[in-house]
Amino acid sequence: MQTNNLLIELGTEELPPKALYSMVTALHNEIVSQLDKQQISYGEINCFATPRRLALKIDNLLAQQPDTQIEKKGPAVKAAFDAEGNPSKACQGFARSVNANISDLTEKAGYLYYTIHQRGKSIAELIMEILPHAIVRIPVPKRMRWGNKTTEFSRPVHWLLVLFGCDVIPVQALDLTAGRTTYGHRFHHPEAINLNHADEYETHLHDAKVIASFEKRREIIKQQAKTIASKNHGNALINDTLLDEVTGLVEWPVALQADFSSRFLDVPTESLITAMEQHQKSFALFDQHNKLLPHFITVSNIESKQPERVKKGNERVMHARLSDAEFFFQTDLKIPLATHIEKLKSIIFQKKLGSLYDKTQRIKLITQYLAKQLNIDSTLAIQTAELAKTDLVTNMVGEFPELQGIMGFYYAKHEGLAQETAIALKEQYMPRFATDNLPESTLGAILAIADRIDTLVGIFGINQAPTGEKDPFALRRAALGILKICIEKNLNINLWQLIEFTVSTYQDKLTQTDTQTQSFEFILERLRAYFNELGISGDVFAAVHAQKPEKPLDFANRVKAIQHFKTLPDAQALAAANKRVSRILQKEAKAETLNAFDANKLTEQAEIILAKQLQEKQHSVQPLFQQHNYQAALTMLAELRPAVDNFFDSVLVMDENLEIKNNRLCLLNQLRELFLQVADISLLQA
Repeated sequence: MQTNNLLIELGTEELPPKALYSMVTALHNEIVSQLDKQQISYGEINCFATPRRLALKIDNLLAQQPDTQIEKKGPAVKAAFDAEGNPSKACQGFARSVNANISDLTEKAGYLYYTIHQRGKSIAELIMEILPHAIVRIPVPKRMRWGNKTTEFSRPVHWLLVLFGCDVIPVQALDLTAGRTTYGHRFHHPEAINLNHADEYETHLHDAKVIASFEKRREIIKQQAKTIASKNHGNALINDTLLDEVTGLVEWPVALQADFSSRFLDVPTESLITAMEQHQKSFALFDQHNKLLPHFITVSNIESKQPERVKKGNERVMHARLSDAEFFFQTDLKIPLATHIEKLKSIIFQKKLGSLYDKTQRIKLITQYLAKQLNIDSTLAIQTAELAKTDLVTNMVGEFPELQGIMGFYYAKHEGLAQETAIALKEQYMPRFATDNLPESTLGAILAIADRIDTLVGIFGINQAPTGEKDPFALRRAALGILKICIEKNLNINLWQLIEFTVSTYQDKLTQTDTQTQSFEFILERLRAYFNELGISGDVFAAVHAQKPEKPLDFANRVKAIQHFKTLPDAQALAAANKRVSRILQKEAKAETLNAFDANKLTEQAEIILAKQLQEKQHSVQPLFQQHNYQAALTMLAELRPAVDNFFDSVLVMDENLEIKNNRLCLLNQLRELFLQVADISLLQA
């Protein structure tokens, strides 16, 4: 069947750079979804996004929707005709409903059918229906109207281009009728460009100083930045988020090196980088020793004939921004962190949970509790916790909130506070995101846990737990942070008891009666996601989760042991045996009613052997359980497999003699309880 290439372009005024990629992705997804629904085949799809356009090019698109046959089912043949073969009212009604003669109806499987032959629509017809709806469904951060039009979009839309091969598809959308006209760079080539064919798009725009591909512009900017950095014998700090934003700001990227006064290097590096990235959308440069250089890279949207003027203009603005950062820093240095504690009383943490001062008092108690659990200096921990939120009221953090903790580190160092305190103030917010580093110091780790558990328990305690995609207090991230710190920093913290203590620090502020249980279960669910990311199968997690270990580190050790156990040749048979034992015990007796088996009542050789080996293993593995060496314990228990198999092959558990039967149930229960000290291996899949 005939195919051709389809080009769609929406021409606008400058779109929000941070939303650019998501907008063109949404347009792509909606159009592709509708094409699939209409059974239209297509080849490669390319998305284009610049500040002034969103576009798609779909190759080898079918020109005509395939014809379809729709079968309409009617009444049963028995009900459709009388004894003389005359059509009944049911038959006549069905024929009328499908606008057909009775002679056109066919019989199949005892029913009447009518086949409707539906001719497929042309691609032009379909695109004229699909595109207006797809545009409306683009997620727009803030909609606006322009001129005297009633239509809305993120920015005014000035042209619409839709070409199928050489032919225009006159789609009507946003009070525009599609044509074959596009426009080049606003300054380099403002004239209209008429395309003869969809395939001319990228080439003609490139000639008009527009690189339409988001990915190509992104790569050009990255390479230009690396070239400039190389000339300075250093490296450019290329933040992916900033790179995407800058890519969304330019159509013809030209990277330039500019400079700033070396006096600003006395300001913390993080402050300078944040000012560069946030205010000036510029990239910082570092030397080979990872020291900040007094240069930056700015990306222009124009190939200037006077690049020196562009450079000087950027330097003037950068000087003003860095002067502000310098002023904030020098002003903050004059005020000790402890002076800010009282100011926290005027900042609300959460309306029902009090101020940041209240939160600080709770964090002090939780930090002290954890310090005692982990045998570190409680006095230093309390002093550090008291200062944890003080940098939030400094000038620098007021301007750049993402510097929280980082500025606390610098101010604490300047005051001559303990190095451990300064480091912990910085590390309390780690990990900030999924791939971020964890706190290096134990004090930083417990401060990070205390901050997160206080927030999580408090929000659950006032019945504002996350629902669906809504998680305004980032509790999922907080829970994952707690788990990662406990597991990866080898902190043996009892989570259930920690939550219980945290609930007590809120006194009468919490209204939920089951806050402890809800908080604990929520964090354990994040543990499922954590192990899933590590490639741990769901059955392994379920086997350990069934025992509800209260310590995340202990949970992780059990998971590791079960992962190893599954690789043993005896694992599958023992898991199956445990399933069988579990079913028998559930049906015949409650585990809590079963006592230790009586060796004197064992009569069969197989049960005597199992009992003997069970007692021997029980004696051997208990020290391993106490050492949390679950892997070695399970490896040892796997040696029971021949005795277990022999028992089930030779012994009738449900003996007619009730005393013998109950004794055998006690034996099996003891076998199962031994494995349950690690996990419920009956939940493991083959």
